[in-house]
Amino acid sequence: MSEKNKAILEAANAAIAAGNYEGFLSFCADDTQWTFIGDKTLQGKAAVRQWIATTYVEPPTFRVANLIAEDNFVTALGDITMKDEDGKVAHYSYCDVWCFRDSQMVELRAFVIQTEVEPQRTT
Repeated sequence: MSEKNKAILEAANAAIAAGNYEGFLSFCADDTQWTFIGDKTLQGKAAVRQWIATTYVEPPTFRVANLIAEDNFVTALGDITMKDEDGKVAHYSYCDVWCFRDSQMVELRAFVIQTEVEPQRTT
């Protein structure tokens, strides 16, 4: 189960990176809940769709350093580079904890911190 969920998250992230936001949302349950720790909580796929439309002006660039899967959870650690509201490039480090139900992403707990510079790439 955990390897299947890991593959689902990888496919969902690939859809986001390609700008296929509806493709990404097809991996989310209708009652998905996203909590951005210290910021806000989105309830349901429609709220996530609206957030994506306003946040991802153009597709972000992901670098996933680690994917850790166990039972119904997949944790992703990495970096995101995307344009902010002003069109300036912004860099973030993140830790996303995804919960799956019936092969769909049903809950996200996201820990995201903006960084000053683009993260260093590791080999």
